[in-house]
Amino acid sequence: MSFTAEQGTHLSEFIADLGFEMDDFQIEGCQAVENNHGVLVCAPTGAGKTIVGEFAVSLALSRGTKCFYTTPIKALSNQKYHDLVAKHGADAVGLLTGDVSINHDAEIVVMTTEVLRNMIYAGSFALERLSHVVMDEIHFLADASRGAVWEEVILNLDESVKIIGLSATVSNSEEFGEWLSTVRGDTRVIVSEHRPIPLDQWMMVNRKVLPLFEPGTDGRVNKHLEETIERLNSKQSEQGRSEYRSGAGFRARTKGDSPRDRGNNREERRAQGRSGKDREQDRHRPLGRPDVISILQGQNMLPAITFIFSRAGCDGALYQCLRSRLILTDQAEAEEIARIIDAGVVGIPEEDLQVLNFKQWRAALMRGFAAHHAGMLPAFRHIVEELFVKGLVRAVFATETLALGINMPARTVVLEKMVKFDGEGHVDLTPGQYTQLTGRAGRRGIDTIGNAVVQWAPAMDPRFVAGLASTRTYPLISTFQPGYNMSVNLLKTIGYEPSLRLLEKSFAQYQADGSVVGDIREIERAEKKVEELRAQLNKEISATNPAVREDQDAVSLFVEYMDLRRALNEEEKLNRKESIEERTLETTRVLSKLQIGDVIAMPGRKRPVLAVVMTPANQARDPRPWVTTESGWSGRIDAESFNNPPIVIGTMRLPRAAVEEPRRNARRVQELMRKEHFKRPIKMREFARVRPNSKVTELRHLIRDHEAHNWPDREQLARTAERLIRKERDLHKMTGKVDRARETLGRTFERILSLLSEMDYVDYSDPDNPVITEEGERLAKIHSETDLLVAQCLKRGIWDGLDPAELAGVVSMCTFENRRETGGEPEAVTENMAEAMNNVERIWGELVDNERRHRLPITRQPEAGFAMAIHQWAAGAPLGYCMAAAAENGAELTPGDFVRWCRQVIDLLEQVAKTAYNDEMARTARQAVDAIRRGVVAIGS
Repeated sequence: MSFTAEQGTHLSEFIADLGFEMDDFQIEGCQAVENNHGVLVCAPTGAGKTIVGEFAVSLALSRGTKCFYTTPIKALSNQKYHDLVAKHGADAVGLLTGDVSINHDAEIVVMTTEVLRNMIYAGSFALERLSHVVMDEIHFLADASRGAVWEEVILNLDESVKIIGLSATVSNSEEFGEWLSTVRGDTRVIVSEHRPIPLDQWMMVNRKVLPLFEPGTDGRVNKHLEETIERLNSKQSEQGRSEYRSGAGFRARTKGDSPRDRGNNREERRAQGRSGKDREQDRHRPLGRPDVISILQGQNMLPAITFIFSRAGCDGALYQCLRSRLILTDQAEAEEIARIIDAGVVGIPEEDLQVLNFKQWRAALMRGFAAHHAGMLPAFRHIVEELFVKGLVRAVFATETLALGINMPARTVVLEKMVKFDGEGHVDLTPGQYTQLTGRAGRRGIDTIGNAVVQWAPAMDPRFVAGLASTRTYPLISTFQPGYNMSVNLLKTIGYEPSLRLLEKSFAQYQADGSVVGDIREIERAEKKVEELRAQLNKEISATNPAVREDQDAVSLFVEYMDLRRALNEEEKLNRKESIEERTLETTRVLSKLQIGDVIAMPGRKRPVLAVVMTPANQARDPRPWVTTESGWSGRIDAESFNNPPIVIGTMRLPRAAVEEPRRNARRVQELMRKEHFKRPIKMREFARVRPNSKVTELRHLIRDHEAHNWPDREQLARTAERLIRKERDLHKMTGKVDRARETLGRTFERILSLLSEMDYVDYSDPDNPVITEEGERLAKIHSETDLLVAQCLKRGIWDGLDPAELAGVVSMCTFENRRETGGEPEAVTENMAEAMNNVERIWGELVDNERRHRLPITRQPEAGFAMAIHQWAAGAPLGYCMAAAAENGAELTPGDFVRWCRQVIDLLEQVAKTAYNDEMARTARQAVDAIRRGVVAIGS
């Protein structure tokens, strides 16, 4: 179906001004907006969905109403502000990000979503005449830490306001659209899978860039690529075949492991900073980053963004390129880059630039490559973005934060790995993450094709990569749940009963209820099956055991018997496991004490096997002595090779040549052992007997004494009973899942109000109509992850009497989260500061006790790692000194981290100034803000 704009509509005028043809999905979305519908547009990155949001802006201006354009991150807000100013002029457009306030009364205001949420709760006059809200990157609703803000806005905006949601392609767009229609009225869902710039998928294997898919097929992996990888894997297998296991579990010597070779190899490996063992990663050395960029340059694939999932990795890549001969710019471009850099760092003191390694960073940019990550100074990131968009920088090494909507498309995206650290461990990329990252490839209006290049490494399966590349959607899962600030604001703005109804309308509850419907159907089927199995078992018992009394619940009796059997089985497994662990420890102890010439008897299938020790164990934890057996086999043994420990039965003298080269002299040692006539143990078990523990013995007695143990056809009954028990277990799990789902957001809201009532933030004088108190009014203005902790600290006056620098340090405990600890210990600068910090910890402890009692999520513990650093900064110390202070206090920070946490503290201090109980505290908070907002912290604000 093809869409065209009707003549005389605002859309026809809008298209005429564009200067290019719009895609069908864009026209469809704009028509829905002009016809006063809410709209959800789901399309791939780079497809041009923001044009629908820009049309909403233009439509509002033409109608004399207001439009807010919200984004999830400040960088995207800044970028969109400049785009709209270029289109509509500076007088028509404003910007609100928390850090920046420009022309806030404008008809069009770009802002972060949190700013709009705060305006709604404050009942801001700016909401008057608001007709449209564009929510860019609306799939951020699934973000674990900030997603609730999107739902708060959607649920609380006046029903007359039309929401235009712009999202990456999600697999449950219809479900999300149905929910939007339920809570916002008629919402059109428009989904486009089409990428205007096609994306080619490649895999870089050594120096070759090969297609991931077979040309002309629908997603089949390239056969030539698989053959190339198979040849490489085979070659590496040949290199590693000296590491093999031989005989009945004995481990053979690795190449270069003879006593004669060991010395030379050890010295060589020590020179390389290595321990000694051949490592898997050494068999495949990945190309250096300069080589990769050079190959891409030769394939006409620049500019490129290489995603590396760590800040240190991005910086390492940058310096690797600096040490190489890689240059991607000419003289004129380098001079233009230098001019832009120097203009962008005006105002940063020279001593701070030295701390920031400015000269190296500038040199890298002038050669055409850069890093981009959240640990960089914001001013530096903005310069990198400007240079990349202008085409002056051709290679950027970035973390995944670059994929969050910033307009920095490239011709090529490179992925070095298919795994990333998720905060707990290394996990595979999801299809959604892969799509988001590779979506940066292909510049509309510049490129005819985009390229996604994955660097191959051993154990990387091209089929796995092909699966990620073929799956273009991912589900949108709500993370919404009420918090303290949200609860008092809802109570304040709409009242108790409407708040309950609103929470029950959230997308989180919508999804939970939807899943419950299916689960209840499963429960009903499971209950029916349980009843059938109980009836079947009862019938079988009655048929085979007429002696069972009629008043006896035979089924429950037999299930009780089966429970004893299952408990015995589990206890025997545990007993066996403990026994094996004990034997392994004993074997390890024996092997670790063996010396050259010791003769040992090892358990064998028919009789004990004799062996002599040629080389003692190399370490106590995993001893692997080298032995030669009486049959002539020579190699290493380890504890895992034995089910029973060996026994030392004697010693013998060995020729020096045999000790130095045991494998070559194995036959000679075999003859010497034969002549010695060592006495072999008469009986030695290959597998040790597991002696039952007291619990096993007790359970065996209970089973033998149980009435059902002697029933006829017991094992036939047991098979039916097992099916019944499994089905009852499944039913119990499903019932628990539904009970948890029914633990609704409304109940959580009620528990929050109950706690807030105890703490005098909510008044329950009228049980049916609770209201917030004066303290509750203050809590409603504190928008922080630790909102109730901050409110309690202000209420109880523990921050009173601090000077501005001390207050900044103590307040930082409520915002700072340490990414990486240095081992240092947090300290206070003054006695007043130390007392206040200790009081924050004490109040947090009291709060946690109350939260546990009310079954509420626990408030994050305060962290003091940034307190000294920001105290010194507020007191006027230079950047280098403050970052060193952070490290001494247990926090490792980059310059970007330092600036980001300073701005977080500023944000909370401004809230403290508005909610303080006395003028002195408000004045001190404002003074602290002024003291922090200088130098690198002020640049870019």
